[in-house]
Amino acid sequence: MIHLVPMTQTEFDKFLSAEIEEYAQEHVKAGNWHSAEAIRLSKEEHDKLLPNGLASPNQHLYSIQETDSGSNIGLIWFASQQQGLNHYAFIYDFRIDEAQRGKGYGKQALLAIEEKVRALGLDTISLHVFGHNQVAQSLYEKVGYEVTNVHMSKKLTHDAA
Repeated sequence: MIHLVPMTQTEFDKFLSAEIEEYAQEHVKAGNWHSAEAIRLSKEEHDKLLPNGLASPNQHLYSIQETDSGSNIGLIWFASQQQGLNHYAFIYDFRIDEAQRGKGYGKQALLAIEEKVRALGLDTISLHVFGHNQVAQSLYEKVGYEVTNVHMSKKLTHDAA
């Protein structure tokens, strides 16, 4: 079993440093950003979302703890957002430590976050998953997430003429 606990400042500092790097790498891997500018772009996006760190408005950052041991085994970050009349939660990051995967913790954490979202008066949770992350897509589908948009692209080779 797991439970969610608000992230501490120390956990946040460690998270943010790794998050900026990993998010940049994901965008490079997806072909969205050039590697030379990826860290800068990632930092800019995170600065906009988390201008006051843990105290940033409408941002909710939790450590995922294994109940028996009290060990942190992952994290989840979501924001309360509004688009028109639609108020919803958007998951920006969710991860289970690699050594803890395959034990059902991911599913438990996604279900636990639903309680946090309901407590905020929201009734929808959205997220983005990179197309190359099939493991995450499978997990989200298992707990009831549905595909709402699909962006597709094809890399073309340039033949020398």
